[in-house]
Amino acid sequence: MTEVLIHPSVDQGVKKGQPGFSGGTLRCSCASDKVEVKVESNVAHNHACGCTKCWKPEGAAFSVIGVVPRDKVSVMAHEDKLAVVDEKATIQRHACNICGVHLYGRIENKDHPFYGLDFIHVELSNKTGWEEPRFAAFVSSIIEGGGALPEQMDGVRARLGELGLTPYDCLNPTLMDAISTHVAKRSGVLK
Repeated sequence: MTEVLIHPSVDQGVKKGQPGFSGGTLRCSCASDKVEVKVESNVAHNHACGCTKCWKPEGAAFSVIGVVPRDKVSVMAHEDKLAVVDEKATIQRHACNICGVHLYGRIENKDHPFYGLDFIHVELSNKTGWEEPRFAAFVSSIIEGGGALPEQMDGVRARLGELGLTPYDCLNPTLMDAISTHVAKRSGVLK
C-alpha cells in the first residue's frame, strides 16, 4: 500500500457545488433494472466519511456522504431490490441486494438528533451541482476498515488538508454541537 485514495470524486480536487441546486436521481450500479431514488433537495453537511459502515466505491478509503430531508427522498424504481444492510445500526442503510450499493440511509429512532434526515451518496447521480464535500469525519476509522495503515495516517490527513477537507476523528464541530444541543434539551439542561 503506497498511496491512499480518498474517493474518486475528490482525488483530482473538490468541485464546488452550484447555488440553488435542487437534487437529482440516484442509481445503483446494476447493469439493468437499476434502483432509482429521487432526491428533491441538495445535500447539507456533505463530507468524506471513514467509518466502517458507509458504502465506499472500490479502492476508496472514504465514502462521500451528505444529508437531505427525509421527505425529499423517494424510491422511484425497483424498490424490491432494496434491503437494510444492518437492522441493528442507528442508520438503516438501504442497499441494492444485487450490486451492494447503498442508496440511502435512514434513522428510524425519533429521539435521535438526526431523525428526519436521510444520508445519501451524491456520486450515484449523474447530475452535477451537489454541495461539495466540506470536511472529513471518522478519519482514524479507515485503519479499522483496511483503507490505510497506521503509518500512512499523517499522509492521509495532509492530503485531506490539501483538498480542503479538514480531518476530524468524529463529526465536525457544527454537527457535534447539534448532537449535544439535542441531548441537553432532552435532559432539561437547555430549554
